[in-house]
Amino acid sequence: MAFQPHEKEVSEFVAARRIGEWISFTRNGVEVNGTIFKIMDNSVIVEISPEDAKEIGAASSMTVISHKKYKVIEA
Repeated sequence: MAFQPHEKEVSEFVAARRIGEWISFTRNGVEVNGTIFKIMDNSVIVEISPEDAKEIGAASSMTVISHKKYKVIEA
């Protein structure tokens, strides 16, 4: 028996996100800027600088941020 796909409503904020968009977020008390690498249902994968990754204690220059925890930087 297979389950039918569940269609989930996407908020306007999430629908407006684009790969390569600059965002800002705070982790471990440090404000970090990065670019959206991948958009998922509840979060984005963000590419940050190696220096920022080291400063916030991230294992790599890619990190996951909830849609609720970042803001878009206007170009």
